[in-house]
Amino acid sequence: MGTPGREMRIPLLEEQEEVVPDRITSVLVLSAFFAVCGSYVFGNAVSYSSPAESGIMDELGLSLAEYSVFGSLLTVGGLLGALCSGKIADLIGRRGAMWVIDVAGIIGWCAIFLSESAWSLDLGRLLLGFGVGLASYVVPVYIAEVTPKNLRGGFVSLCMLVIACGMSMTYIIGTVLNWRILACLGSIPCLLQLVGLFLVPESPRWLAKIGRERDMEAALQRLRGKNADISKETSEIEIYIETLQEVSEYRIFYIFQRKYAQALTVGLGLMVFQQLGGLNAYAFYMSSILERAGASSTAGSITTAIVQLAANIAAVFLMDKFGRRPLLLVSASGACLAGFLIGLSFLLQDYHQSTDVVSALTFIGIVVFTGFFSIGLGGIPWIIMAEVNFPNKREGIGREPSEFGQLDRLLACGLHIQLFL
Repeated sequence: MGTPGREMRIPLLEEQEEVVPDRITSVLVLSAFFAVCGSYVFGNAVSYSSPAESGIMDELGLSLAEYSVFGSLLTVGGLLGALCSGKIADLIGRRGAMWVIDVAGIIGWCAIFLSESAWSLDLGRLLLGFGVGLASYVVPVYIAEVTPKNLRGGFVSLCMLVIACGMSMTYIIGTVLNWRILACLGSIPCLLQLVGLFLVPESPRWLAKIGRERDMEAALQRLRGKNADISKETSEIEIYIETLQEVSEYRIFYIFQRKYAQALTVGLGLMVFQQLGGLNAYAFYMSSILERAGASSTAGSITTAIVQLAANIAAVFLMDKFGRRPLLLVSASGACLAGFLIGLSFLLQDYHQSTDVVSALTFIGIVVFTGFFSIGLGGIPWIIMAEVNFPNKREGIGREPSEFGQLDRLLACGLHIQLFL
């Protein structure tokens, strides 16, 4: 019995009273694989402007201001995509929303590949941003909704890891390939996801939400295995849908109530500080930063890509062993020190100090910053958002992945707004 006058505080994802070792089926693996192709597109699009900068500016004769507009339009498109991501995902389903990501991505990359002027470059970048905005919400929601509870955390964490893979691969191959070929290669994950989604089921929760119970059971059976007992999970989904239908659709400012203040402060605060850290500035313009400091942009891009990928892989294992908070503190401290080194290098450059010292400080600063940022600040804020407690007036009803999608969409919008900074 709960204490009168007090609200139950229930985690975003239901507490596991008993851990059932759900089998990882081939359909589940394929579903996650094709879904995270959207995360790869995210990382690919974010990092594309760095290795492509010199080639595009030289071949098309763009000024620095024009290229800055090109880089920033990914953020504009991302904001638009994040704003309507929830409505699109609810209207046409999670797979349908990912198909929209693919179409926007393919058209965007083709526009960049065929560009002969700034306007087509900008159009392609804007479309890519729209797809990135959709992916930031739809991909983790789909993975959370098709994955068993005891496997959900690990599968959802793949999103950030694959984003890092996309960024790293783009940095590496961008050092040896022409910007047009790099854009052409960017469409491959979109095509792979576009075809692959025909082979995997729709989210059972979305099917239940729109009243397709038989399709929901069929999709769940495919995901859990032919002989798996899905009766308990089916009942949980049905209870969740009934509960959801009893609650009227809340307004955007519903979450800004006092009872949500602590959770909202932690969630939004971490996301804001994540973006204020400056990773996106380095991701967008790493090549020009290194070249201005007299360092090798090729060596810097390759080294940064390797360090970023290694740090993200390490983070997956370290965050459960040492906890979220210690890893965040180490990450923030290291990133702060590295940012100081980069700032010092440009201060020395302004005073015309030794070029060798400036280039070394810049190179080391960017590599160290990327490593420390990736091991904590890069992915942990997203995971903490899935673990923060929110009040719920219905005792015993856990909050499922998509029930508070409005908060997720708000955070996705906040992410892309902060990219302007």
